[in-house]
Amino acid sequence: MERTVLTQMKQDRPIKEKVKEEKLKRELALLEAALYVAGRPLDLKVLGSILKTRSKRKVQRLARMLMKEYESRNTALEILELKDERFVLQLKAEYTPQVRRLVKRPLLSTGPLKTLAYIAYKQPVSQMRVIAVRGRHAYAHIKQLEEMGLITREKSGRSSVLRTTSYFADYFGLSHDIATMKRQLKKVFNQPTSQ
Repeated sequence: MERTVLTQMKQDRPIKEKVKEEKLKRELALLEAALYVAGRPLDLKVLGSILKTRSKRKVQRLARMLMKEYESRNTALEILELKDERFVLQLKAEYTPQVRRLVKRPLLSTGPLKTLAYIAYKQPVSQMRVIAVRGRHAYAHIKQLEEMGLITREKSGRSSVLRTTSYFADYFGLSHDIATMKRQLKKVFNQPTSQ
């Protein structure tokens, strides 16, 4: 009888390992799906809610596993770990110029994009200055940009001071350091557009 129990336990071990392996594959697939659908950086709390776990350590371990898997695939997509315990699935920078024209719906229309570019390049900049340069329609742009999490607004006397957020830097692949970001933007602004 004792022999039968040991034999049964040995046979059950591969089944348990297969179940564990299937669970891991499903969790990685859920993380991948969440990052793909979001199209923006997601923090560990949001990713944990998808996996139905509160363990940030588990979510971070799984996200890093998926990140390594993408590195080994050597494809046009990559998963990056950003500051503040966030992860993003994105196109590698070297592929962007060749496929940019295929994007059907831009993040922003031309007006708000120009207002955002001005804020990013001149930051920190007063709201009054932005309105003076961009016109009264920029009030709506500023509201939209703030709602999208691309800029912050801080009260300063009768006006507000506008700055870009870390989400802005991550989304556009720019440095979080303002001086470096401004140099990067200057290069982008000086590039000839191809259409």
